[in-house]
Amino acid sequence: MDLTSTIAAISTPYGTGGISIIRISGSDAIAITDRIFKASSKKVLSSCQSHTIHHGRIVSSGGKVLDEVLVSVMKAPKTFTGEDICEINCHGGLIVTKAILEETLKAGAVLADRGEFTKRAFLNGKMDLCKAEAVIDIITSKTALEQEISVNHLGGALSDKINTVRERLIALCANIQVLIDYPDEGLEDFTDAQFEHELRDICSEINSLLSSSNAGLLLRSGIPVAIVGKPNVGKSSLLNLLSGVEKAIVTDVEGTTRDAIEEYVNLGDITLRLADTAGIRDTEDKVEAIGVEKSKEYIKNSDLIIFMADSEKPLDQTDDIIIKSIGDKKRIALINKCDSGNRVKSDDLKNHFEHVIEFSVKTEKGVAELESCIKKMYEMGDISCDGSPIITNARHRDALLKAKTALDSAVNTIEMQIPPDTTFIDLEEAISCLGEIVGLTVSEEIVDRIFHKFCIGK
Repeated sequence: MDLTSTIAAISTPYGTGGISIIRISGSDAIAITDRIFKASSKKVLSSCQSHTIHHGRIVSSGGKVLDEVLVSVMKAPKTFTGEDICEINCHGGLIVTKAILEETLKAGAVLADRGEFTKRAFLNGKMDLCKAEAVIDIITSKTALEQEISVNHLGGALSDKINTVRERLIALCANIQVLIDYPDEGLEDFTDAQFEHELRDICSEINSLLSSSNAGLLLRSGIPVAIVGKPNVGKSSLLNLLSGVEKAIVTDVEGTTRDAIEEYVNLGDITLRLADTAGIRDTEDKVEAIGVEKSKEYIKNSDLIIFMADSEKPLDQTDDIIIKSIGDKKRIALINKCDSGNRVKSDDLKNHFEHVIEFSVKTEKGVAELESCIKKMYEMGDISCDGSPIITNARHRDALLKAKTALDSAVNTIEMQIPPDTTFIDLEEAISCLGEIVGLTVSEEIVDRIFHKFCIGK
């Protein structure tokens, strides 16, 4: 990436709105903005103080007034990217926003790539890679808890923890290096017992971080869930209830759902990747039969199965077939329409399901119990926003697992009563793995891949 160029992009969602913001960053950001901006005060932006806002008009190269705007001037180094930044706040119309961006490009800026503003902030030392990834996590958060965790990471909760553990490992390596280089100097050093105690304590810190990763990753990506059952037991109604919108068609006619409908659903602090599947039954309708086969595929690929039964109709052979098809998946049974029927009891399903909930889509009975049940199954009850770092990123988890493997090897060496200096290579490997998380030892290819996930303008 060419850090000498000055970049520009629309930083607000592209469309009609109250305002739009065109962001310009680089050594020529202020000069470029001065070429197209006429301040009401007659001042040029280059003479203005940093972190000030100025009223005026954007004028095209042909002398045409494009819009009345406010321009923010922020001078390096105290900016998001560490470079000079100007932000043009214009009216939020498609045509005017695009026209102003085009004028900045004509005046000497180049169009920013995906995530290039945040990437420059990383490369200019304004934030480490953990904090940069927290930016996109905040933008894409699907629940309030996920958003709070991301804000904590942006504030340095995870970075500080990783850097502290990494510094402790570096101190152990330095101690070993001194003993290797100056064996006869009589320098005060750790005893083997002290070395082992510190190493095990560091391993405990790594394990503590990893213990949050299963629930954390599910919090971020969502639990893949398939709703299954016979036709007309309330599967589509459940999807509509949990999503808060009429996503699926609900009728009294069996076989209405011909294809799976997928939707991200927030159930309290849990994100579900919920799929309403076609009712499973024998059918001669070719289209419905395809839907039934897709339902079986969703059972296979989902992590959690919600089986629904209709309390007004007794369980039959079709229910047995569906239950058997779930295999060893995590499962919850909902007995729907419990407010109007009693032909299916909880005891009828407890041989097949550890969790059976009497449910009513109509009255919303059982929703809170369903949330509590899923949290318990996935051990998500301990996740809370108390300022502690929580691993929600697969890249971070993989790096921690590699660090753990290296440290376990070092601990095994100590347990075999081999001198601590033989653990040097393992400790260096763990230090490198932790450096990948904060961006100290990460490859350029991975950095590019991370920032390519961002939108243009961020």
